[in-house]
Amino acid sequence: MFLIRRAKPEDVPTLLKLAKMVHFINLPPDKEIIDAKVAWARQCFMLAHETQSGRSRPGKKPAEAAAKRPDAGQNRASAGAAGSNGALTGGLKSLTGRSPLFMFVMEEQATQGVIGTSQIIAKMGGPGQPNISLQLSRREMFSQSLQTGVTHTIAKMYLDESGPTEIGGLIMQPSFRGHRLKLGRLIAQVRFHYMGLYRHMFSDRVLAEMMGPISADGHNPFWENCTRQFINMTYEEADKFCQETKEFILSLFPREEIYLTLLPPMARSTVGTVGPDTVPAKRMLEKLGFKYHHRVDPFDGGPHLESPTDDISLVKQTRRTKLGEPATDGHEAALKAFGIVSVIDQDGEFRAVETHYSKDAQDRLILPREALETLQGEPGMESGFTPTEAVEHPRPTARAAEKAPPGQSPAAAKGSSAAKGPAAAAGGSGAKRPRASATRK
Repeated sequence: MFLIRRAKPEDVPTLLKLAKMVHFINLPPDKEIIDAKVAWARQCFMLAHETQSGRSRPGKKPAEAAAKRPDAGQNRASAGAAGSNGALTGGLKSLTGRSPLFMFVMEEQATQGVIGTSQIIAKMGGPGQPNISLQLSRREMFSQSLQTGVTHTIAKMYLDESGPTEIGGLIMQPSFRGHRLKLGRLIAQVRFHYMGLYRHMFSDRVLAEMMGPISADGHNPFWENCTRQFINMTYEEADKFCQETKEFILSLFPREEIYLTLLPPMARSTVGTVGPDTVPAKRMLEKLGFKYHHRVDPFDGGPHLESPTDDISLVKQTRRTKLGEPATDGHEAALKAFGIVSVIDQDGEFRAVETHYSKDAQDRLILPREALETLQGEPGMESGFTPTEAVEHPRPTARAAEKAPPGQSPAAAKGSSAAKGPAAAAGGSGAKRPRASATRK
């Protein structure tokens, strides 16, 4: 079984290996940056739980209570009002300069190795800190004397200060891509499950910046033939510098219209497209209702997809309830529903699995014993669930259940059917920086 949880400090070495395989702004191959992101994300998970459960001290707003914790340090959350959707995150960003960040990892239980990661940035940009893209349009020109015309594609800088929620940082260890349990889909979709559980933490619009075609050595045709003419840095250097500021883009990239007709055909053909490894992620988002509004990334020309948060099916379908008793041995095959199930303990620790489930007469979730043990859940514990598309998860048979030792799940007695051994841990495959398989950031 595979567990999704928040990233922890002990995951940093593996996350660094994963970061070296791709080119992401939100997960650069820099240990200090990853360390800081993991520490900040920990506080954001706690803040989300505190504001949801109302466990902050009397007379204090939840964000103020979080800000005054002894462990807050330089990453502390500051005051913000949790009123309408996104108001809390807007208040935090205006006072700290940082948006809440939620960083997830997928752990293979057989080896306890981290094999994938994904992120949510609760509020990307805002007033005075715009999110930058290029708006594409078509311009037709016609000559009466020549009786001929031409159509140009025009790109112009588009500045968005509305502060949408952004999803990104999606990476799967290469040997687990194409897994029969569709693990890449799961680590991507858990972000919408979390948004549904903590809707107040996120904006009313979700943005996904899809990565344009990138070669194994980090070259992108759009960057080399367009953007680098105005910002004389390598793609990788500019990507990393964005960790500190985007001022250089605003200062150096022209505000006037750019005729993409002037680009070489190869570079022009990649605008608004993604690499082959990113196609499945793009299709998944489109299936969830994300749309392309002819805006692309100024770095790699990849398409920006977006959707109103409340229109995303996985967000709408997420519900909260309590855990019930686990399914009795021999009856797990009767669990007909399927989806993401999560628990959050009193310290805000988030743990999720994808599993079959059912409900009892009190509307509590009935899970397979293995799933309940992986979640470290107990009957009566608060949980969330989101129905998802069923995949071929192995079900314990009655015969296997009879052979399982007392107190041990049948799956644990047999061993994980999906286990790939220690070599499957991140970096174990020796892969050469494959192209990113999901969102650019």
